Amino acid sequence: MEKDSRIYIAGHRGMVGGAITRHLKLAGYTNLITRTSAELDLRNQGAVHTFFQVEKPEYVFLAAAKVGGIVANNTYRADFLYDNLLMECNIIHAAYQQQVTKLMFLGSSCIYPKMAPQPLREDYLLTGPLEHTNEPYAIAKIAGIKLCEAYRDQYGCDFISVMPTNLYGIGDNYHPQNSHVLPALIRRFHEAKIANAPSVTIWGTGTPKREFLYADDLADACIFLMQTYSEKELINVGTGEDLTISELAELVKDVVGFEGEIRYDTSKPDGTPRKLMDVSKLHKLGWKHSVDLKEGLALAYDDFLHTQIVAER
Repeated sequence: MEKDSRIYIAGHRGMVGGAITRHLKLAGYTNLITRTSAELDLRNQGAVHTFFQVEKPEYVFLAAAKVGGIVANNTYRADFLYDNLLMECNIIHAAYQQQVTKLMFLGSSCIYPKMAPQPLREDYLLTGPLEHTNEPYAIAKIAGIKLCEAYRDQYGCDFISVMPTNLYGIGDNYHPQNSHVLPALIRRFHEAKIANAPSVTIWGTGTPKREFLYADDLADACIFLMQTYSEKELINVGTGEDLTISELAELVKDVVGFEGEIRYDTSKPDGTPRKLMDVSKLHKLGWKHSVDLKEGLALAYDDFLHTQIVAER
């Protein structure tokens, strides 16, 4: 990418797209193309194709997606499958038609089988059943990976797929029902602190292990890979380190400053037992994360507080 290349960031108001946009600006890229969902409905094929014809982007970061935690994924199963399929199909096909120089599709670690060996290697894709609670979202993301592979095979398109681990950071979704585990914990501990509650209850046993990557680290990796990686096979992006949900809860509790007790509702689902990414491929290319979890949590909590202040005005 050149500093004046026409770069389209799909989903620039989301956590990932926002981080990519910030990092591109900081790196001196001056020709960024963005549209809000009100300005461009990515589920509308005609509108997407017209947009690509008019704007003629050279590079595309496909970070737009309908996302959510276990409850949202399991409740809105049709929406998660339908909306994500439409968005990625429309953008990938339009990128091919308008001869985009390079496209990056951002997936999710949930594409891997529920009981896959750990850590999760890229070649474990499609080797076993998926976690039921987020199966529709995972299937949509797998379809996006396969679309990129197919357009590369048939048309020679330089379309690559990047699979991030669990993410958190600036611009995260802190909705009480539809958020992922880490922002949900930040909100829950904060509200318990304000209410001087004696305890916070967390779903499940606390034993599942998860890996977390600060979204700005992902953005840095995406820009690095857009410049250096042009292979058919997807590539994992993560830290290569994980911890239990109970350990995460203790960290969040400490960062937020909640002094009560942590309890676990074992009647609620745990989800996938473990999801640790094998990032050896990425490390060999020369990229590693720079923000450790406790530092990132402090930054995320500051962002949450800012979000709350803005919402209350």
